[in-house]
Amino acid sequence: MAHVNVFDTTLRDGEQSAGVNLNRLEKIEIAKQLERLGVDIMEAGFPASSQEDFEAVKEIANTVRNCSVTALARSYKSDIDTAWEALKGGAEPRLHIFLATSPIHMTHKLKKTPDEVIETAVESVAYAKEKFPFVQWSAEDATRSDYDFLVHIIEKVIEAGADVINLPDTVGYATPVEYGKLFNYVREHVKNIDQVTLSAHCHDDLGMAVSNSLSAIEAGAGQIEGTINGIGERAGNAALEEISVALEIRKDHYDFHTGLVLKEIKRTSDLVSKLTGMQIPGNKAVVGRNAFAHESGIHQDGVLKEATTYEIITPNMVGIDSNNLVLGKHSGRHAFKQKAESLGFQLTDSKLKEAFLSFKDLTGKKKEVTDGDLFAILTDKQTENEDVAKYELKAFQVQYGSINRPTATILLTRPDGKEVEKASTGEGSVEAIYNTLDELLDEEVHLQDYQLSSIGKGRDALAEVYVQLTVNEVTTSGRGSAQDVLEASAHAFLNAVNRTLQSNEQPVNKVQA
Repeated sequence: MAHVNVFDTTLRDGEQSAGVNLNRLEKIEIAKQLERLGVDIMEAGFPASSQEDFEAVKEIANTVRNCSVTALARSYKSDIDTAWEALKGGAEPRLHIFLATSPIHMTHKLKKTPDEVIETAVESVAYAKEKFPFVQWSAEDATRSDYDFLVHIIEKVIEAGADVINLPDTVGYATPVEYGKLFNYVREHVKNIDQVTLSAHCHDDLGMAVSNSLSAIEAGAGQIEGTINGIGERAGNAALEEISVALEIRKDHYDFHTGLVLKEIKRTSDLVSKLTGMQIPGNKAVVGRNAFAHESGIHQDGVLKEATTYEIITPNMVGIDSNNLVLGKHSGRHAFKQKAESLGFQLTDSKLKEAFLSFKDLTGKKKEVTDGDLFAILTDKQTENEDVAKYELKAFQVQYGSINRPTATILLTRPDGKEVEKASTGEGSVEAIYNTLDELLDEEVHLQDYQLSSIGKGRDALAEVYVQLTVNEVTTSGRGSAQDVLEASAHAFLNAVNRTLQSNEQPVNKVQA
């Protein structure tokens, strides 16, 4: 079976999802999990977009050693130079350059003639090849480009030194048959195509990203690009977990395989969902909560008699276990540390101590502490910047009744260490808390979105809240978890505000490729 490289762009294209705003620590945590998942190439970001993104890409390149770390660059020498400074410490640094090739993009966005586009592409690839051992060139909006022009420009960038040619379906326009024909046409007409690997990058605007990706593999693509959970611009990208499992389950049809560690899929999916705040739909293939649920009596009877009657994917294949009791109130710090490491976390001593105290507090409130609970605790501690002063919730109280106006009283520690207290009202308990916090903070804060979900099942399950705010006109997000919904809501609000204090990030110039 032929090996197909997996190019993961969760940290670049995935982070361009509306409302997603990952900080440096969160990106590094996702990067380490992607390495455990076994991706071949990891696109860590767009270094020229901001100092924050540059630092994140640089740290990921210096941390990840078992896969190639790449970054996106426009066809500018300054972008290429910045990317090299970020990536040069990587185990196998490579660059991803893109330039639009469709008539609509060349005319209205680039305002360049086809000859000028070819000249720009060749110059940027040649310049990048002076620094990088591997250069990938993408023909943005390839599926709406003229095929003969594509053939001509691809030949030229290969001559300039490109190692990978990507033919993205940038706006999710193509059908599987059309996308396969594009790859076949390029393979048949580009005279030096045997010198490079062809790559497919599909968006899901018409719901065909995974199907298009599989079609490209059958038509000769040696690399597939996508994101975890299919997140990304607009309707998202091809979901890598769906592609890899499809190749495994239908290996009778597809004579291809990826190197992904399938048992790491669920953990990777949950981590990306938690840190981005993008909840996984219940009916999502492979990782949705209903992917292995059977409501119909006929289905239940069949599965009990023989699982393969209605289950073509076993939960264990993608890392879903029974989520039973893992640790109890009598568990010590050593057992807790071992469990944290088994879940893929490497915490500093101070963060491990904080996580252990949170765990012990939870064991006094819950009958069972599950992997999901520990995952939430450990993720929050691992991605928390302990070196930056922040707002901290010390105590709160909410008075509520069906005939009384909700009132929240909050005691808060400010970044300067001073304790302050206020009370305020709202139409509901959460609004009362947020109105009170708003009065206690120096920043101008506006709530844009609020999401509530549970971690696990049962009436004692942890509540998890995700919020999107504008803080001093900068969009940010935050999350908080607790057994009490109101406490989780307060933590999420403060987490979002604190993230703006911890980041010197300037507005990011995100791009579509």
